Amino acid sequence: MGDTTRCFYCREDLGGKRFVRNEGRPVCVRCHAEFCANTCAECHRPIGVESKELSHKGRFWHESCFRCAKCYKPLAKEPFNTKDERVLCGKCCSKEDSPRCHGCYKAIAAGTESVEYKGNSWHDECFTCSQCKRPIGSQSFLSKGSDIYCTPCHDKKFAKHCAACKQPITSGGVSYQEEPWHSHCFVCSSCSKPLVGTSFTKHQDQVFCVDCYKTSVAQKCAGCHNPITGFGKGVNVVKYEGCSWHEYCFTCKRCSLGLANKRFVAKGKDVLCADCADK
Repeated sequence: MGDTTRCFYCREDLGGKRFVRNEGRPVCVRCHAEFCANTCAECHRPIGVESKELSHKGRFWHESCFRCAKCYKPLAKEPFNTKDERVLCGKCCSKEDSPRCHGCYKAIAAGTESVEYKGNSWHDECFTCSQCKRPIGSQSFLSKGSDIYCTPCHDKKFAKHCAACKQPITSGGVSYQEEPWHSHCFVCSSCSKPLVGTSFTKHQDQVFCVDCYKTSVAQKCAGCHNPITGFGKGVNVVKYEGCSWHEYCFTCKRCSLGLANKRFVAKGKDVLCADCADK
């Protein structure tokens, strides 16, 4: 009789039985699984002689366990990549490397319309106004903190509104008595002449240019009969018995002495200084 073939580990007679050779030594199927087989990187079970074994970079898998770590697609006959020790199909690997949308946090695939702003990326449809929720698209926008606003919503929510037309002031503008105005809305109440950069005055909650105030609003001096505007030389006004004078026109009828802040005597429509009144 010839020599009997025995398992290197358990010494079982392998005559007529299936066995494998490990480093040239006969090993029964059971001992191969226990002592010799590689461990599957996915299920952590031995890869026995009855299973097809796949290997990559020093790791081993059952053929049925070699699949994409994200979508579980079998990869035994498919192209694949590895990332952080994970096996990924080409599609999932591409998504892993793609930037993430700051709105929906999903991957932005290559070739997809997207927006980049302040180091973040969005799908085109995810880059929306914080107020009206409509996509910004190609229109202009403004930011407030971490929020994005289309121009109409930003103006409605944050811009000052003109005291005249009540519309938002998006640039420029003037301020008068703590109220904001568009420059083109700040005009004379009588002739509509723009008042920015010119002299003007207010009367009964209306503003007037100097010319319109003189002709339409200002009181007439009882002395010279010219308008009392409050501008230039005629800033100070004297009022007496329902009449008004420029300060420099309020003088003695006889000697022309200025009577502002002095004692005077009224005789009919005339005013006299104390000396002239005693004569």
